[in-house]
Amino acid sequence: MPVSRRAVVAAAALAPLASRFAQAAEPLIRRPIPSSGEMLPAIGIGTSRRYEVEPTPDNVAPLREAVRSFVTLGGTVIDTAPSYGTAEDVLGAILSEPGLRQKIFLASKVDTTGHEATRAEFERSLTRMKVETLDLVAVHNLIDVADNLALLRDLKSQKRIRYVGVTVWRDNQLEALEAVMKRETLDFIQVNYAIDNRAAAERVIPLAAERGMAVMTNVPFGRDRLFKAVQGKDLPPVAKDLGCASWPQFFLKYVLGNPAVTCPIPGMAKASYVADNLGAARGALPGPAQRKQMESFIDAV
Repeated sequence: MPVSRRAVVAAAALAPLASRFAQAAEPLIRRPIPSSGEMLPAIGIGTSRRYEVEPTPDNVAPLREAVRSFVTLGGTVIDTAPSYGTAEDVLGAILSEPGLRQKIFLASKVDTTGHEATRAEFERSLTRMKVETLDLVAVHNLIDVADNLALLRDLKSQKRIRYVGVTVWRDNQLEALEAVMKRETLDFIQVNYAIDNRAAAERVIPLAAERGMAVMTNVPFGRDRLFKAVQGKDLPPVAKDLGCASWPQFFLKYVLGNPAVTCPIPGMAKASYVADNLGAARGALPGPAQRKQMESFIDAV
């Protein structure tokens, strides 16, 4: 049976965390989109799996509360895709709340082939989310990447989207991603990166910094792989030095300790998870020596 986040997050710690963060005593770390200079809060919401529910009022209610808490605590970035089941429909229900869309940096993707099919997919995403424009659209998994980027740039020129990018989520896609990054001008890449999955930091993330591309990172908890690894273990001393109150903060602070990372996007389906995760984007981040200590700890478990 998979180990859930619930099994490793100390429930007693979350209530005071939520209260403290709600006071916004310390602002979220923000990082720039290199192509524009626009600043983004350094942690967003990913909607894969967690938001793929039947969009009934009962199912949407906790997700709506998570998004409300996210915005209240300073978050803006929400990432989705048409391939994430009902996630875009769920977001449409949530973003219909007056005034909420204007507070969100909303990102989606295209993942089909052929000009007309891709344009239809984009239009369908707008309809499902009940919005008129998107902040970022990326070519998902490098599908038909050259033609789809051409279409996205056309949509950008029409001011229907503001930024374009590409995404991957597996190590075996990194070589192809690197090749696209070398030949294309992109605002964003999205790549898999976690404390126990560091391949993207070898060449792809440094190349993004060199080429002036913002970096979203997905699966920062390794699809719960990391929670399983640390189940029953205490946070190491380096976590306490960084002010980490939970394992999710430990994992996210490691990712953010890479200065070329713009915004990890963990799944956050509960307001308590939002409060906890956003704590990683406050206070100290690990320097090179501390990151080595964090890596050594995880590599040994």
